Amino acid sequence: MTRVIAILVLAALVGLSSAFQIDETEMGIVTQFGEYKRSVTAPGLYFKIPLTQSVQVMDARILASDTPPAEYLTLDKKRLMTDPISRYKITDPLRFYTKLHDQNGAKARIDDIVNSELRREFASHNFDEIVGHAREPLMQEVAERVRVQTKDFGVHVIDVRIRRADLPREVQESVFQRMRAERDRVAKQYRSEGEEEAAKIRAETDKEKTILLAKAYETAQKLRGEGDGESTRIYAEAYGKDAEFYSFVRSLDAYERSLDESSTLLLSSDSELFRYLFDPKRR
Repeated sequence: MTRVIAILVLAALVGLSSAFQIDETEMGIVTQFGEYKRSVTAPGLYFKIPLTQSVQVMDARILASDTPPAEYLTLDKKRLMTDPISRYKITDPLRFYTKLHDQNGAKARIDDIVNSELRREFASHNFDEIVGHAREPLMQEVAERVRVQTKDFGVHVIDVRIRRADLPREVQESVFQRMRAERDRVAKQYRSEGEEEAAKIRAETDKEKTILLAKAYETAQKLRGEGDGESTRIYAEAYGKDAEFYSFVRSLDAYERSLDESSTLLLSSDSELFRYLFDPKRR
């Protein structure tokens, strides 16, 4: 009885060791004493020869390799700190296993290639282009070259990205100081141009004001002259019609303008001014 139980247990262990499962997120290869036998890429339950064959399981999902931050030199000789990240997927489990063995080996090789291509690409572009409008096509070019070089590893590189691109910490402050100085220079230029424009406007306004005042004065003098001329003409006509009445009216007008209740005049009694007061008929 004991022997039968032992045989059944042994058979169960052998059966369990000969079966393996691959789920939707995995793929694998079966090797016998290190020699490749077959690939398993579809999920399901599979069998292998126990004790002699083994299964190497790999991740079938999209994997990421986060490259440590590194310093690069741009075309305009500026140092740039970046931390690229690449995403890839295993397409050939046999090649992946024989070339890279596991994900640690894949990360090391892919990171080396990505760093090399980034150094090459950054060295042909200026700092402003890398952090500005040229970043997207630049990274697409890097990803394409990395994709070609890693194809033989049994992986497909989906893309390569830069999470950040900064200057080294020790040069950031000097760059910020230059940026502030440049902004101050531009601000002073704008202020100077504004003051110059304001001075032009004020000068033009003063000129127009002077011209308007001169024209107004000219018009006023002209009207005053015309009025004086008309007044003289009217006086002359009045004097010509009745000189005595004209003289009388003018005297009354002079009385009205020069005399009031508080006026005191010291004049001779025969003064020409008072002739119509003392003797209206006097000639």
